[in-house]
Amino acid sequence: MTDQSAQEPTMEEILASIRRIISEDDAPAETPAAAAPEATPEPVPEPLAAETIFAAPVEPTPEPAAVEDDVLELTDRYEAPAEIIGDLDVVEHTPEPYQPEPEPAPFYAESAPEPAPSYDTLVGDSAAASAASAFAGLAASFKKPEPAQAASGDLPFVSGNTVEAMVAEMLRPLLKDWLDNNLPGIVQAAVQKEVERIARSA
Repeated sequence: MTDQSAQEPTMEEILASIRRIISEDDAPAETPAAAAPEATPEPVPEPLAAETIFAAPVEPTPEPAAVEDDVLELTDRYEAPAEIIGDLDVVEHTPEPYQPEPEPAPFYAESAPEPAPSYDTLVGDSAAASAASAFAGLAASFKKPEPAQAASGDLPFVSGNTVEAMVAEMLRPLLKDWLDNNLPGIVQAAVQKEVERIARSA
């Protein structure tokens, strides 16, 4: 097999032959002096035979030495040295009691609270004053005016000499009759209205 590979031309020899043929074709166009010398191909080392490669002894790769690591087994109990344990400062943390944050003061000015209405009396102050004024006027209307001295030329049935006194004397019976018929209903309606108002506000 070595003799056969030596007789067969190599790739570089084939390329050198092609370059030589190309240079010979271009040689007539150039001057003989300018013709470049032919490049001498470098000798190519012959490839080793397959038998030689496989016949060479193969050196075994040495295995790395086993490294003994200090591996701590989980089943082993580790005890720290006494001097290291003594240097540790153990601080007991006591949780502080929770204190709620104070609420911020309101931005608006709080108005003074209104006094609570008093329901000691059945009728309010304003209603009582109005009723007292009405009853006072009514009582004054029933009061007889003092008789004035009769003047010459006055009518015999008129006690005073003014038109107002005459009209009051004429309307007195009518007013008395009207009050007797309507005053109880007016007072009852006013009292009922005040009671409903107090009940709604309660």
